[in-house]
Formats: sequence, C-alpha cells, structure tokens
Amino acid sequence: MSGSRRVEELRNIGATIAQRLNEVGVFSEHDLRLIGAVQAHRRIRDRYPEITLPVCYYLYSFEAALSDVHWDDLPDSRKRALRNQICEQDGAGNGDKRRA
Repeated sequence: MSGSRRVEELRNIGATIAQRLNEVGVFSEHDLRLIGAVQAHRRIRDRYPEITLPVCYYLYSFEAALSDVHWDDLPDSRKRALRNQICEQDGAGNGDKRRA
C-alpha cells in the first residue's frame, strides 16, 4: 500500500467523503495516516455541524481505508474502541451514536 495515494483512491472513500476530507486538509493516504480516523472524523464533523455523520461512512471507513479492508470487516472491538475515542475526546461518556 502506497502512502502517496489520493484519498479518492482508497477503499471505502467515495467522492463526497473524499471532497470533505480535502476540505479539512486531508488529500492523501499519508495525510489520513498522520491524523488518524478519529481526528479526520472530528474535523469533518466540526466543519459540518448541521449534518449527521454515520460512523460507518466516516469513522469506520477512514480506519478501514488505512488497512485496505471493507469498513464492515473491522473487528467489533476496533469499532468500539474508535467510538470510545470519539466519546472520550468529546467528554461524553454516554456515547452519542448519532453524532459519533
């Protein structure tokens, strides 16, 4: 897997998500690796506070793109850990799944 691929070339990343990643300064696989799935999700969520970001289309897709697997193939334990990271950073222990 080459770190120089553009985000739109990564598995799980469609045109809309790629555009949103670009808008928050993530243009390549390398950029996504540097900030990680949780921070990429946070940046997009902060830029678009009026929309709901389904975790499968954003958080899980970013993480899975870095492993070149389908987002649904991430282990449940990894999905849970990602959601927990979002909640911890938000200071929301109850885990608002609508916004996570």
